[in-house]
Amino acid sequence: MSGEKVILKVENLTKKFGGVTAVNQVSFDVKEGEIFAVIGPNGAGKTTLFNMITGVLPVSAGEVFFENKKLTRKKPYQIAKAGITRTFQNLEVFSNMSVIENVMTGAHLTMKTNLLTAGLRLPSVTKEELKIMELAMECLDRVGISHLAHELSITLPYGNQRLLEIARAAASNPKLILLDEPMAGLNPEESRKLVDVILKMRADGMTFVFVEHDMETVMSISDRIVVVDNGVKIGEGTPDEIYQNPKVVAAYLGDEEEEEVFA
Repeated sequence: MSGEKVILKVENLTKKFGGVTAVNQVSFDVKEGEIFAVIGPNGAGKTTLFNMITGVLPVSAGEVFFENKKLTRKKPYQIAKAGITRTFQNLEVFSNMSVIENVMTGAHLTMKTNLLTAGLRLPSVTKEELKIMELAMECLDRVGISHLAHELSITLPYGNQRLLEIARAAASNPKLILLDEPMAGLNPEESRKLVDVILKMRADGMTFVFVEHDMETVMSISDRIVVVDNGVKIGEGTPDEIYQNPKVVAAYLGDEEEEEVFA
């Protein structure tokens, strides 16, 4: 980790859907430069938690702070401008666009062009477009697929589309990226490649929070982990501490044997 500065603070975050409490008073801190995992059984409330942090869902109670600034009840675009971007559990690429065009859409928050100057095609607009294209190529290079920049995104293998999503999330130069099940649907080789990309980006100063069911990946790359079950936080700590936490083992296994839980 690059330091002990807390970059994201979640305080008693709660989400209710009618009479159902999907997330109940969950709190945790993420430090700058960490790879921080959120795990739990299916239906535990992990994606709901992500959706509240990024403004996709309004919170029922609790607060979210990013770099000591309150983000609670901000719009998704405002949260993205503050420095938080994300990927989604289901692939969200623009299939009718090229790879580089997909990434360029992620950089729109950094653009100063307005509708009037864009319509007039002023020299400043062309200059900014070239700058955005260069940034997009740099992001693609960081994830190892710059050679595919001008391919139609829909033609990419599934694993490369996952890398494209991360490149697009990085295009606005965020300080924190949230990854929702990034390993879902990947084969072992694709998973290893994605892990390498995440570790490389962390080495360059990026902070990650991710939801993941692949426990091998979680245990191998996470600095710290928080565990939720039925919307409630039941554990937090290093991978070793989580591995030995009886509440976590019980949540995953019920009455089954412990030895297969994080295999």
